[in-house]
Amino acid sequence: MDWQAWHTKYDDPESALSRRLEAVQAQVRAALDRAPAGPVPVISLCAGQGRDLIDVLEDHPRRGDVQARLVELDSELSAFARERASGLDQVEVITGDASLTDQYVGMVPAELVLLCGIFGNITSADIERTVATTPQLCRTGATVVWTRHRDEPDLVPTVCDWFEARGFERVWVSAPEADFGVGAHRFTGVPEPLVTGQRLFSFVPGAA
Repeated sequence: MDWQAWHTKYDDPESALSRRLEAVQAQVRAALDRAPAGPVPVISLCAGQGRDLIDVLEDHPRRGDVQARLVELDSELSAFARERASGLDQVEVITGDASLTDQYVGMVPAELVLLCGIFGNITSADIERTVATTPQLCRTGATVVWTRHRDEPDLVPTVCDWFEARGFERVWVSAPEADFGVGAHRFTGVPEPLVTGQRLFSFVPGAA
């Protein structure tokens, strides 16, 4: 997969990807709006160019409270994100494997967890494993924003079930007729200790 070429679709306002980005950013903004007073830790797995969070922080009133770690394996994409975050000293961009739980030591439990651009590129078993691990990443009241395409098999309803079985309540899910899938779930349970040394998922061709 040429991920640089894939990301150019963000610049086409008519593309499904740009519409998905708008939906993700709306949920990120809403999550920051309802975050409690004080520091707001944020982690983004497979952050790509960082647009999901960085663009929202440009004018959000809570930007000064956010402490974020974005993890992206592709060095060109992470460099783009690092440049885009210029001036946001509280945003850290790491070039590394986002599937490894060690990347989030010192940042969890977080108030906002971004799992965007992942679930369409991994097996359903890895999606379920990742969802099952999110209580290790979230503090009580945290929001997880995630994406998954609506192509067959449409796993969006199943992903919702997996989150809701793990102590999350549904905040918002995009309509079935949309040409993308975006969900936001709020954690109502008790955070679990982070288990380091875990690999949550692997990108595989044809996983979707």
